[in-house]
This record gives sequence, C-alpha cells and structure tokens, in this order.
Amino acid sequence: MRIEFDRDTCIGMFQCTAEWDAFERDEDDGKADLADSEETDDDIFVREVPDGEELDAKFAARSCPVDAIVVYDDDGEQLIP
Repeated sequence: MRIEFDRDTCIGMFQCTAEWDAFERDEDDGKADLADSEETDDDIFVREVPDGEELDAKFAARSCPVDAIVVYDDDGEQLIP
C-alpha cells in the first residue's frame, strides 16, 4: 500500500497528524509534512505504508477535509478518497 500527499492542496487543519504519526505539523508553513516520503512532482509526496499501519494511513486520508491524501493498494488501485 502507498500513500500520496498533495502538500499544495493541504490547508493545515492537521487532522491527519492525529490519525497517523507519519504526518507531522509544520507550524512555519501551516501545512502537514509526510515523513520519510519522496517528492515525485511539485508538492506531491509519496511513501509506502509500513505493514501494520494501513488502518492509520486510511484514517489519515479520510480525515483530510480537502482530500489532499490518496491511498492506493498494492495493485495501484485508488482506495481513498
């Protein structure tokens, strides 16, 4: 499973940080950061979801009010949103 975070879309509600500790608050920018991620495009950050953390990643994606977080299964199919 992998997660994709569009930091440009993020509005800094930080609900994702309460759901999964891979998301961190960046108070200077007023946006979240996705730890251990790779920037694949301008402000698009991607990382694999470690085993056992899938539910937390899904909750983080569901909690985002602007759908800045997308979760894909191992086959590349979009699960959330």
